[in-house]
Amino acid sequence: MRIGELARRTGTTARALRHYEESGLVSSTRAPNGYRMYDEGAVVRVSNIRYLLDAGLTLEDVAAFEPCLDGDLPAAAPSPHGLAIARERLAVLDARIAAQTEARDRLAAALSSHATAPQQS
Repeated sequence: MRIGELARRTGTTARALRHYEESGLVSSTRAPNGYRMYDEGAVVRVSNIRYLLDAGLTLEDVAAFEPCLDGDLPAAAPSPHGLAIARERLAVLDARIAAQTEARDRLAAALSSHATAPQQS
């Protein structure tokens, strides 16, 4: 199948598919006209990549799951290595959320301290 069909069937974009290919997560062959051609298994592989990315992992994280990307990843029991990667990513996300929450609270406090002051034009 061509890149547009794979994108449509997996709910992603051709640009994302090319990025996954550049990252070594997906492979294609070239048709005589130069178009990328993917086999049927690419649907499962790309769906699993999207599943992991949607869970908050990065492409670098996803690369660690490469041996599992052709199976039923959501139904599979996680490996200790997979759990470690997920825990590390969760810690990074928690730190980012905490930093953003602090920034939001500082901005809200600054705005509330000026809420009663007349607005200047």
